[in-house]
Amino acid sequence: MVSKKNFKEYFQKAQKEKWAIGQFNISNVETLKAIFLAAEKLNSPVIIGTSEGESSFLGLRQSVYLVRAFKEEAKIPTILNLDHGKSFDYIQKAILAGYDSVHFDGSTLPLEENIHLAKKIVKYAKKFKVLVEGEVGVIGGALTNPDDAERFVKETGVDLLAVNIGTEHGVRESGENPRVNIERLKEIKEKVKNTYLVLHGGSGTAVEDIKEAIKAGIVKININTDLRIAYTQTLKLALNKNPKEFIPYKYMPEVIEEVKKVVEEKIKIFGSRA
Repeated sequence: MVSKKNFKEYFQKAQKEKWAIGQFNISNVETLKAIFLAAEKLNSPVIIGTSEGESSFLGLRQSVYLVRAFKEEAKIPTILNLDHGKSFDYIQKAILAGYDSVHFDGSTLPLEENIHLAKKIVKYAKKFKVLVEGEVGVIGGALTNPDDAERFVKETGVDLLAVNIGTEHGVRESGENPRVNIERLKEIKEKVKNTYLVLHGGSGTAVEDIKEAIKAGIVKININTDLRIAYTQTLKLALNKNPKEFIPYKYMPEVIEEVKKVVEEKIKIFGSRA
């Protein structure tokens, strides 16, 4: 079984071969099942993500054990990542619960404070061989400054860095999210050659932009809203189709299948492979 320590080999492989690993967020077991079914079918490494809100709903330890159970049966390279952890205390709880990776989002803080807290988290996480993702540049706000990214990486020692290159969280009603600034991404990558770059806000981003971003150095892409939309819309249709049905295991397979299709589509676009 692939451990959190040697999962970095897949980031190295992705960097070298120009593909990316998807992080797919969960807040229930049905979405988790769909992700594993898709990843196993396509023999792809996968990152399961839970935000602070999602992990509070599911439970940190419960999330760890659920992912572990699916991982042991599916036997595909998998890690569990805390997404957008905002404080040292919550990130510490996730690490102690058994998370393989943590994302510290200090992007709204002054750079000095972001660096200070990230250094503290990296130092703590290393004791448990947990990977750390930092963030410079608020997603949906001003683009990441390449010099800030370089300084942050040098002073904190994070394993991965989330950067703002024009994407935003969620999907616009029009279905067309902002375009990715590939030139800014190239400038950042030039400054932080040995750090793995992460694209947040993958839902709703144009396929051609995703592919260009991967070519320019992105090795991890986060997907959440697209899964939520598939889940919710399919569940509504399933219940409306048979309003007298009240047995979840009879109507949920349809929901799982639609979420699985979305995950499969993303994995194929990202080109990830074990």
